[in-house]
Amino acid sequence: MPILTMRAMECNKICSISKELIDELEELLKCPREYFNIEIVNSSFIKDGELIQGYPMVDIAWFDRGQEVQDKVAEVVTRYIHSCGYSDVDIIFHVLSEKSYYENGKHF
Repeated sequence: MPILTMRAMECNKICSISKELIDELEELLKCPREYFNIEIVNSSFIKDGELIQGYPMVDIAWFDRGQEVQDKVAEVVTRYIHSCGYSDVDIIFHVLSEKSYYENGKHF
């Protein structure tokens, strides 16, 4: 936790920023490095019957840390995605409930 799921981005580009991105998020969130996950989803995007290049998106699933921290995380993630050559990116936060998140059969 947090889980960053990325779409319409190249794995090698995200790999190149992953260490520094997590370094900065780890410091910002005061969260152990081993809690972070980055996943690249390989998806096909279709418009008007044609395969197209998808729009870069990042879904972040996490426990609520307040609007100020969320805004800072969005800024950090955006900066790193831009540094990979993507001029646009959407970021969507999914707030998880501690009662609904289980690790090894125990909720938080």
